[in-house]
Amino acid sequence: MGKITHVINVVKKDSIAEELGIEPGDELLKINDNEIEDIFDYQYLIQDEYIEVLIRKTGGEEWLLEIDKEYDEDLGVEFENGLMDEYRSCRNKCIFCFIDQMPKGMRETLYFKDDDSRLSFLQGNYVTLTNMSDNDIERIIKYHLSPINISFHTTNPELRCKMLNNRFAGEALNCVQKLYNAGITMNGQIVLCKGINDGEELERSISDLTAYLPHLESVSVVPVGLSRYREGLYPLEPFEKEDAVRVLECIHRWQQKIYPEYGLHFVHASDEWYIMAGEELPESERYDGYLQLENGVGMLRLKLDEFNDAIGKLKAVEIADEELSIVTGTLAYPYILHMAETIMKLFPKLNIHVYAIVNEFFGERITVSGLLTGQDIIKQLKGQRLGERILLPQNVLRSGEDYFLDDITVSEVEKSLQVNADIVKSSGYDFVNAILKIDIENLN
Repeated sequence: MGKITHVINVVKKDSIAEELGIEPGDELLKINDNEIEDIFDYQYLIQDEYIEVLIRKTGGEEWLLEIDKEYDEDLGVEFENGLMDEYRSCRNKCIFCFIDQMPKGMRETLYFKDDDSRLSFLQGNYVTLTNMSDNDIERIIKYHLSPINISFHTTNPELRCKMLNNRFAGEALNCVQKLYNAGITMNGQIVLCKGINDGEELERSISDLTAYLPHLESVSVVPVGLSRYREGLYPLEPFEKEDAVRVLECIHRWQQKIYPEYGLHFVHASDEWYIMAGEELPESERYDGYLQLENGVGMLRLKLDEFNDAIGKLKAVEIADEELSIVTGTLAYPYILHMAETIMKLFPKLNIHVYAIVNEFFGERITVSGLLTGQDIIKQLKGQRLGERILLPQNVLRSGEDYFLDDITVSEVEKSLQVNADIVKSSGYDFVNAILKIDIENLN
């Protein structure tokens, strides 16, 4: 393979780079006479107040730029490759891997399994540590990169090898001690599989992981996602209500034990467990600042609190007559319906329909909105009263794109249903803004 080049794709307006004449297409060669391997090196080397940057212009001319700046101030550039290196694919064959549970014929990028520690810092991805070399660990410690998000699943080395189908998976846990000794902030996750790493094994894992407090700030416990495409895969059973109750009892017991000493609840259950068990969501204080929102931990509580705060800010707002619809997954449906009904009581001129889309594409046990497909939305909304527009949660779309997992675009949904679609961000404020067509923050 040839050497990776670091070509600049974007130069931000009013940035240091723009002021110095750096342009898209220019190539970063060195910083302080150090060659750049990847984003780790770049982010570390640009921190100083004085740096020397070697750039190769598109015409081949090389510029050595001497830069005085604020400590930790960025140059204001983005690269064609966000990692500034090749993406590392996963070496594991996890028994619960969702990518293995996808049907054939989808776009190629959806089948890529990443286990790249650099994406942990850039995008919050979770890594198993099995792809990390000693050099990777040393660089994290040297650059003091935090936080790193780790997929533990179990602290039983033999069981971890079995669950990840990787004979080195148990040894990889030794990296955690090195990160802890260096004071690196960590967050963890456990994908719980019924009869495998739950029960006594979950108790063991939580107990073992408390040894890394306070640098290990949180551990989320999420139920395994089971699609209908599991033929030939490891036999896994779905969790039922009584299972969820036991999982929550375990987690709550550990929270009560840990909090008095560390001021952290540490181990958290994803929202699915509470809904499955038929229990109330915890109050916001128990989420320790929502460290694991992307894992579905506290997402509904935060949305509800933001919604209630937004409703409290509404004064004499004039709303025209309108009929509209909201699309959601079956998991969040009761909460979205409650919020819609609250708004309709305040604004009787609004007629809001809330539709829970059953995930026929992946299977009915997949209940989150982020895995809904365009075809399921079209099929289940055909012939329904939709009104003037439909609201779609932003997470049904791929990041920065306008198409669903099945490559159906938003415009295709609009055309099929003969209705305009608005994309709504995840917060409770955005939910109210989208329905009422206002900006709560700028209300008089």
